[in-house]
Amino acid sequence: MSNSNKTMFHVNQQPVQFDGDDKTNLLSVLRDELNLSGPKFGCGQGECGACMVLVDGQPQTACNLPVWSVQGRQVTTLEGLGTPAQPHPVQAAFIEERAAQCGYCMAGIITSACALLERNPRPSRDEIVQSLEKHLCRCGAHTRMVRAIERAAATTNSNT
Repeated sequence: MSNSNKTMFHVNQQPVQFDGDDKTNLLSVLRDELNLSGPKFGCGQGECGACMVLVDGQPQTACNLPVWSVQGRQVTTLEGLGTPAQPHPVQAAFIEERAAQCGYCMAGIITSACALLERNPRPSRDEIVQSLEKHLCRCGAHTRMVRAIERAAATTNSNT
């Protein structure tokens, strides 16, 4: 039985009203209804991190998160972190360090890195590595990703 209700929430600080089945996963709403391409479909089971978004500032996998669970909450995708003209410090650091290869997993990794630096502005290298454990990346760019997150932390901390 389908449960069709109005689910109201915010995506990248914009109000959203979803009138479909409230059991629809958040990733489908973000990609198919809102045309956001940052979060990607990877495994469909919340294991790879390609669909990672922030829900009230906390990293969440959107592929297995029913849209009803974000009622009244703030969802942030890669598109909500910065702009091409003014990227978020983590985005800028990933560009400077050339930390992406294929880019499929990057939106989720950058989103998680932003959450890490928000809750811990000066993470250790081990804390950064641990924050990346929930992300599968086959490109072998982890060393550059860690360097980029360290750079973003240093840049952010030097501006405060």
